[in-house]
Amino acid sequence: MRVFIALLFAPVLLSGDTNLERGRRVVDQAVAALGGEKFLSMRDRVETGRAYSFYRERMTGLSIAKIYTRYYDNSPDELKVKERQTFGKKEDVITLFDGKAGYQLTYRGAKPLDKQRYERYVVSTYRNIFYILRERLKEPGLIMEFKGTEVFENAPVDVVDITDAKDNVITVMFLTSSHLPIRQVFSRLDPESKERVEEVTRFTKYRDVGNGIQWPFNMLRERNGEKIFEIFAEAVSVNTDVPDSLFQLPGDAKILEDESKRPMVPLPSKTKEELKREK
Repeated sequence: MRVFIALLFAPVLLSGDTNLERGRRVVDQAVAALGGEKFLSMRDRVETGRAYSFYRERMTGLSIAKIYTRYYDNSPDELKVKERQTFGKKEDVITLFDGKAGYQLTYRGAKPLDKQRYERYVVSTYRNIFYILRERLKEPGLIMEFKGTEVFENAPVDVVDITDAKDNVITVMFLTSSHLPIRQVFSRLDPESKERVEEVTRFTKYRDVGNGIQWPFNMLRERNGEKIFEIFAEAVSVNTDVPDSLFQLPGDAKILEDESKRPMVPLPSKTKEELKREK
C-alpha cells in the first residue's frame, strides 16, 4: 500500500507545481469534467426523485421530491440562485428560497422560515462545491490548495482545500480518474450550542443530463457523522426555461405570522371556588 501511495504522489512531486497551482488545476479539471462552459452557463435545473430524511440514523420521512433551481448570475442578492423544493405527488408541500428569504407555502399562505433554518440553507448553498465552481471561482481572496492524493473507498482521489476571504474552508475530494467531486466537508458554528458542526455531503452516480453536463443522481448529507438527508434522482433536466414565477411568492399570497415570534398570552388564573369544584 505504501508503494501504491508513493506512486500516486510521484507525478505531483515531479511536476514542480506549487500546492496552489496544483489545487487550481484540479478545480479546473473538475469544471471541464462537469461540462466546461456548458456547465458554467447552465441556466436552470429540475431534479425529480425520492427524498429521505433521517434522525439519529433512523428514517423519519420519505417523499416524492421535485427540486427546481435557477441561477441569476447578475443578481444583487447574497445568493445567485433561487430554489423551489416541492414534495408529494401533487407538489403541494412547498419550500421556497427566493435569494433573500425562505418560505413554507401552503393553501393558507406563505409562512417565513425561522432565521436559523434559512441561514443554514444559505451556508450550505454558498459552500456547496457545485455553487462554488459555477459562481465563486472569480471571487477575490478565494484560494485552492492541493492537500495530496488519498485512497477513498478503494479509489484514488485528489484532495483540495478551498478557502475564501473569510477563512471558511471547504475540503473536497475529486476522483483522480474522472476529476468529478465525490465528497465535501466543511464546519460551521451552531448558533445555539456554540459548538462546531461538521457537514459532509457525498455525490455519486453521475450521468449526462444534456449537452455534456454531468450531474450526480445521488446526494447524501451527514451532520456530525449522522445521516440526515438523501435524495435519489430519477430524472434531471437542464435549461428548460423554468419560469421566474416559480421562484416568486404569488401576488395574492398572505404572509403568515411566525408563531415563534408571537408573544406568550398568560392563561387566566382560576378562582378558589373553581379549584374546589375540580377537586
